[in-house]
Order: sequence, then C-alpha cells, then structure tokens
Amino acid sequence: MNADASARSVARAIDALRRGWAIEVTAGGKALHLLSVESADEQSLPLFDPASTAPILISASRAQTLRLANQREAADPEAPVLVQRESWIDLGGAMALADPVRDLATPLKGPYRALSLPNPELAAAALRLARLAGILPAFFVASTPVPTEASAEASSIMVYGGGPQLHIATRARLPVSAAENAEIVAFRTPGDPREHVALVVGTRDDSVPVVRLHSECLTGDVLGSLKCDCGPQLHAALHQIAHARWGVLLYLRQEGRGIGLINKLRAYALQDQGFDTVDANTRLGFAIDARDFSVAAQMLKLIAVDEVRLLTNNPAKVTGLEAEGIRVAERVPLSIAANPHNARYLDTKRDRTGHQL
Repeated sequence: MNADASARSVARAIDALRRGWAIEVTAGGKALHLLSVESADEQSLPLFDPASTAPILISASRAQTLRLANQREAADPEAPVLVQRESWIDLGGAMALADPVRDLATPLKGPYRALSLPNPELAAAALRLARLAGILPAFFVASTPVPTEASAEASSIMVYGGGPQLHIATRARLPVSAAENAEIVAFRTPGDPREHVALVVGTRDDSVPVVRLHSECLTGDVLGSLKCDCGPQLHAALHQIAHARWGVLLYLRQEGRGIGLINKLRAYALQDQGFDTVDANTRLGFAIDARDFSVAAQMLKLIAVDEVRLLTNNPAKVTGLEAEGIRVAERVPLSIAANPHNARYLDTKRDRTGHQL
C-alpha cells in the first residue's frame, strides 16, 4: 500500500471511531477488532459484543490508577493494558473505567484483573489511533472477528501525520489588526482534516524572520480563557512579529498540546480536582505533550524559510525544529503576566516541562 493509500485508510479509521463504528487494526496477518468505549452506545455494543465478555483495552497510565500497571509501565503512554470484562462492567462501567474525570463521582468498584496481551504492537497502534481521533484511549476488544467499517495497518497508524505529504493548498492577502501587510498560507495533508496556516507578516527580505509556533487553543484564542496564557501569547507574538522587519506566525491545529479539544476540557476538569496540567494529561492516557513540531518545520520549508529567530519559552520547540533541519539562530522569550487562574499552570510549565524566559 502506498503512502497516500495508507494515510487514507488511517483517516477512514479515525472517522469511523468518531462516528462510533467498529474498526480493525492489522499487522502481519493478525488483527484486532475494536469498538471505542467512548463512542459505543446501547445499540452498537450488543451488536459488537453480544455475550458482554469483550475485554477492555486501556493505557498503562490509566491502568496504574486502577492498580493494574507499575510506575515504569505507566510512564509510557503508548503502553497498552488489557482488562478482563467482569459481569458488572456494563457500558457505563466501562466509561467510568476509561475516564478518570469520573473517578470522584463514580467510585470504581474493582478489583480489576489484567490479561496477557498476545499482540502488544497492535494494541499500542490502536491506542495511538484513539489519540489521533481525539477520543479516550479505551476500546472493547472482540474475542472473535466481527464486521468493521474501516481497517488500518499498525505501521501506517504509527507514522500518520504531516510529514513530507504536507503541501500548500492556497494563499491570500490578509490584513490583520497587528499588521495590514500580511499574507495567509494554508496547508493540507492527504487524509488529515486538520488545516494548518501560516501568517507571513511584513515584507520579506534577506534577514532572519521572527517566527512563532502557536498551537490552536479555542478556549484561550477565541473565548479569552484565563486558565492558560494562549490568547495573550498569540496577540503578543503577532505584535512582536509586526515590529520586526518581517516574520511568520504558524498556527498549528494541535489543540490541547495535541490531545484535542474534548480531552483538553477533560484535563481542565481534572485540574479542578487538584491535578496539574502534566498529571491531568497522563491520567487521561496521553503524553505530556503530544504535538508534532515536524509539521511546523515542513510548513517553513514550503515557504522557503530555513533559519528563524524563534519566539518561544519552550526549548522543545527549538529542539523539534532543529531536528527537522530548521536552524534556530536565536530563541526570543515571550513574557506574559500571570493571573490568579493560570499562575499554577505557568508554574507547572516552568517546573515540569522546562519552559523558560
């Protein structure tokens, strides 16, 4: 299967998951038949699992909360754990098992028992597919083959993303409040519904541009959320770029550090229960930061930018760009004042994820 066909098969599987349909993950002649716990309902689950015995696949970080995995396993968000389906685990019980936000409202019955995983590579690919779909990494696993709506190979799932298939879809002049002299450039990848954009500000010359990588944040950028610093960072970055000779804002469709809007809101709910932003992500079964900065590097290459003055407090962005062949001539800090609602969040970024001014 060529790269385009592989990407399309993964995209179809992502769409099927979000619609609540059963999917298949394959590798080397083996297959897992899966139904997302989050998108299953009272009609689809009995059709998928008429005997109500399908075990449940979850992440090791979630399993650790259920005392089914040790700390070493839980440190790898890709690690899968298979949980035996007890007679009392109905659809609501499965969702409570999968979603840590419900732990206080729905105390878990337990005890749970982990089963051996004959095909861990397939299970790990399935969990990654759920994350790509922006749903909780939890599945019912059929014990025998069942009809499915989509099929994807494990190897295709593990490499799915922007990569070299990213291309410029269109571009247009776009005056913005920070700078009237600006052009927007839109990018697409076959099989991926996310459309990233670059805003090129000012008149291009031979100087090194000021560049900002900004990950989409609906709550902060649009609604003015005080829980994060995304909105103020976006507007401050645009003004700093506008005051430079020229520059580029890359707006990456990687909401919630790559875990998606719904899961970001789940992380917010966990923060309200006392967990910081790092622990909230890992309890949900996601990486601390699931963003792919290689997409940003590809965008820069497509607009012929190979050296930047990077406007960021996050050293991981510097590392990510340089690993993809973009030279970072300077890291330019971006200082944003804290407020009572995001002070702990900013402290966590500094103390646990290495952000620095």
